[in-house]
Amino acid sequence: MTENGQQRTTGLDTPVVDDGERDTADDRARRFAAYRGAVRTLSGSRPPETLAERLARLTTDAPGAYDLDDWTDLYGNDDGIVGALERRTAEALGTAAAVFFPTGTMAQQVALRCWAGRTGNATVAGHPLSHLEVHERHAYAVVSGLRMVHPTRAPRLPTAAEVYDLEEPFGTLALELPLRDAGYVLPSWPELKSVVAAARDLDAVVHFDGARLWECTAHFGKPLPEIAALADSVYVSFYKSLGGIAGAALAGTEEFVAEARAWRHRYGGQLFQQWPTALAALVGLDHELPRLPEYTAQAKTVARALREGLAEAGVPWFRVHPEEPHTHQFQLWLPHSPQVLNEAGTRQAEETRTALFPQWYEPDSTGPPGVAMTEVTVASPALEWTAEEIRTAVGEFVRRIDD
Repeated sequence: MTENGQQRTTGLDTPVVDDGERDTADDRARRFAAYRGAVRTLSGSRPPETLAERLARLTTDAPGAYDLDDWTDLYGNDDGIVGALERRTAEALGTAAAVFFPTGTMAQQVALRCWAGRTGNATVAGHPLSHLEVHERHAYAVVSGLRMVHPTRAPRLPTAAEVYDLEEPFGTLALELPLRDAGYVLPSWPELKSVVAAARDLDAVVHFDGARLWECTAHFGKPLPEIAALADSVYVSFYKSLGGIAGAALAGTEEFVAEARAWRHRYGGQLFQQWPTALAALVGLDHELPRLPEYTAQAKTVARALREGLAEAGVPWFRVHPEEPHTHQFQLWLPHSPQVLNEAGTRQAEETRTALFPQWYEPDSTGPPGVAMTEVTVASPALEWTAEEIRTAVGEFVRRIDD
């Protein structure tokens, strides 16, 4: 993340902090080739794809998700593929309705703007590590004229007591589930219910930044409709967790969704055709959503094996956070520069055709110096790994750090 909020990516689906030592084009091409050539990968849903490969995969997966003999959509009409996706999303979340958005950033701003108008209060209670604060260039303030207060600065979701202790009234409590930048962390189910109840007691509405809400069911032990029912509005992403191309949705009551549609048009989100994005989202709902609990269970095995492998390799300090992942994603920290770790990973992929960690990057200014972090995503490729295989591969990775 650059100072102005611009997120850079590696081409390997992992954000990179701009630390002043950017990869060269040759570095990126080499890493891309190494990970494409890997026979086994641990983190991530799949190796990098070319445009042709992504189009071919969409064509292969699409027939079961939607009737390809139907017409392309025009401006997201209700009787086309976008309308079908909206109905499918509302059904999955157990809400009365849902509306498609081209981006989650737009969806979030529309939701908060709608609630500010309805409550008469332009103040949002949210977390300083939330997507709203860190990854959207403060659009809630700059574009929508809202302001944010923070119940807590701790790297976790706020408690009910912290919400009650806020010194000024707020109209909306925004909860990011899971809180990605804190390590994909979640509260317990009773904690979530209590913080929602606190907001209600203070006459506020509750909005779930649920870009990755899809992957929370195993931790809470509750189905998606029961989780979504706690909130007045829910935002979900179609490419985070589900592997889509892009796109998002806002879900809630019929009245809320109707207003969100109007604001979507005003914000420039009523695009002429969005059928490729909608089709990929429907494929994700069919293929990936049912597998997320399996990925979350395997993430606990992967996290444990990483800890054991690093300890066996004699690494003096490391951190897997959380130690037992709440979802199928978690953080791994090591005391080396991103350049050293990326070189070790690239060499391992080139020499053994085994790829563990696509990209390492430095934390932002709040993190300690001399360390790097990678986000581990456990998806279908990781299901093929045993704990022993992970420990062995980690040892081979560590040896290349020291070479």
